[in-house]
Amino acid sequence: MNGRRVPAVLVDAALVAVALLDVWAHLDADEPLRLAFAVGAAFSLLLRRRLPLLTFLLTLPAILLSAAIFAGLVALYSLASLSRNRVLLGFCVVAYAICDMSSWPSPEIDLTETSTLITLGYTAATAAAACFLGQLVQARRDLSLRLTEISQARDHERMLTDQTVLAKERAQLAREMHDVVSHQVSLIAVRAGALQVGSRDAEVKEAAATIRGLSVQTLEELRHMVGVLRASGGRPTELTPQPSLADLQQLIDGSGIEAELRTDLPNGLSPAVQRAIYRTVQEALTNVRKHAPGAAATVSIRHQGGNVRVAVTNTAPTRPTLPLPSAQYGLIGLHQRAALLGGTVTSGPTADGGYELHLELPAEGGA
Repeated sequence: MNGRRVPAVLVDAALVAVALLDVWAHLDADEPLRLAFAVGAAFSLLLRRRLPLLTFLLTLPAILLSAAIFAGLVALYSLASLSRNRVLLGFCVVAYAICDMSSWPSPEIDLTETSTLITLGYTAATAAAACFLGQLVQARRDLSLRLTEISQARDHERMLTDQTVLAKERAQLAREMHDVVSHQVSLIAVRAGALQVGSRDAEVKEAAATIRGLSVQTLEELRHMVGVLRASGGRPTELTPQPSLADLQQLIDGSGIEAELRTDLPNGLSPAVQRAIYRTVQEALTNVRKHAPGAAATVSIRHQGGNVRVAVTNTAPTRPTLPLPSAQYGLIGLHQRAALLGGTVTSGPTADGGYELHLELPAEGGA
């Protein structure tokens, strides 16, 4: 702040000094009245930043009574650089021209003479030049402020864009962590639990219990991490590379449950539809392992009337359910993914104690 005030004070002091030199060059000491008004006009320039109109009015008597006009031009320039009232500036230009043309105490102006009109034109042009220069400085200052505002707005917009991209990436990570990592870890936990129950070797039982405990702990930590990532995420988008229908059989074979795949899908489905089907089957099989140990499952995928219908049905569990933690986002994620493609997901228990999950998507969804 002080770095800006000191130059302004020096500039004002220099203008006062030049105005006083103008007075010394045009006035004699034997004209005390004119000298007083001219000196007062010179020192009034110290007020030009705070009171520009008053400064200009204080310089008019000096313009009227003497040829020392520098202070008046500076005052008019200062007023034009700070005021947006064009009418006021026009009156000030006229007032300057009239006072400069008048010769007190005989202020008569004979407009019939050509020389008088030429002198009036030059005087008005001088005043207008000072006024236009002040307006130009004001426009430049406004433009600089506007450019600063635009730059700040762009920086803010860039920051918001970066935050949006980051939120989407966090949502992607949350989706993929839930779909892929929890699927594999829960499979490890189920296999370890089965090995712990079925083995007679004490060391094997202890190792299986350790593996199962670590898997359960990992799932719990994953659940918290997914919650944190989803808390600031936006609408999820897909990551590449992603699985397709060609990977379904491998998914079912490695699921650790007795499952059968029945499908008649044509070739040429969009990658988004294929990924949605894969993730739905993956989530359904994960839920079967968690909540229906020992159950058999059937995966049926059909193409009917321009829609793709997926049904994953499991029988009633034959073994006690293992207490595995759940991220609580599986079905929510399936609903979101299906909705993005114009489809629906429904689920519920069956009459024989099993469970069934249905996915229906337009065959051209996400094309």
